Amino acid sequence: MNYDNNQPPEEYNDYKKGRGAQINTPNKFIIHERVREHVEGIDDWIEPDVQTQFIDVYAKSIVNKVDSPDVGLMYSMNPYQGCEHGCIYCYARNSFEYWGYSAGLDFERKILIKKNAPELLRKFLLHPKWECTPISLSGNTDCYQPAERKFRITRQLLEVCLEFNQPVGIITKNAGILRDADVLVQMASKNLVSVLVSITSFQEELRRVMEPRTTTGKQRLRVIKELSDAGVRMGVMLGPMIPGLNEHEMQRIMQAASEHGATFSAYTFIRLNGAIKILFHDWLYKNFPDRGDKVWHLIENGHGGKVNDSRWGVRMRGEGPISDLVRQQFHKYNKLYKLNADRWDLDCSRFRRPGEQGKLF
Repeated sequence: MNYDNNQPPEEYNDYKKGRGAQINTPNKFIIHERVREHVEGIDDWIEPDVQTQFIDVYAKSIVNKVDSPDVGLMYSMNPYQGCEHGCIYCYARNSFEYWGYSAGLDFERKILIKKNAPELLRKFLLHPKWECTPISLSGNTDCYQPAERKFRITRQLLEVCLEFNQPVGIITKNAGILRDADVLVQMASKNLVSVLVSITSFQEELRRVMEPRTTTGKQRLRVIKELSDAGVRMGVMLGPMIPGLNEHEMQRIMQAASEHGATFSAYTFIRLNGAIKILFHDWLYKNFPDRGDKVWHLIENGHGGKVNDSRWGVRMRGEGPISDLVRQQFHKYNKLYKLNADRWDLDCSRFRRPGEQGKLF
């Protein structure tokens, strides 16, 4: 860090600790918004509540078909919208605008709770047209974010999946997943689950500002170790790799994950689309003013002069010498540390609906 005691420079003395985003970006779907134009404005202004709010929503569906060929999955489900982890680079921020909120601070402090998710999943799996294929938990926001400690919706979803023998892939950066080790072990005994633990840095000073409400890198290694020892197929997700900030840690992360029991891996190259471009730029120059220009230009170098590329097959990997170097490192260490197992090698043959066995006779 470029300042002492992990404190932002004096000109940013209103820095919101514990939050990734420091501003609320405009919602492109809302024409009129009430904003405070200047701190000395004479208009009445009430500062928004900075405490996390949990908002109940009753979704119409929980399993979504994924059309993107870049993410390696066909279906996903997310028990929560918005994420208190506050990762500044999170691509899910943009989708939060569909709910009428900002992709910035709103995304981190207004958490939408899908309390009817378990019932919706059961209804979905009971449909006779469902042909079993793995479903990803946390295709958008982290299913083990802090809200899970209170609402336990993810655990209920896993219990439904275990009942139906429905295979699931999970991605998380929260040690709260260990609370469900008993269910995960039962699923693992039938080859019904695989888990990707996201690790972006072992630099605590970077993690605290980039992913402010997540668990430490050491804790994430503990998650890999404990669940792997219990028989759960574990992997490591290095995403995103950000040149000038964390890409130099790739080998260290992959080696440590392998030594703790990971057998597969994945990565993404930083991509700043939509409102994330504004949020990341604001965050970068507030936290790292000494290297902001360097990091920003390196990201542009990885996307043909831009910080975002929407083309299938390119957007998550980038192109150019910087992204090529990251990709070469990944493939080299993936082979060296034997992290090339297939994440989705799960057993779909066990799937059954309650009562179906009796129909065989």
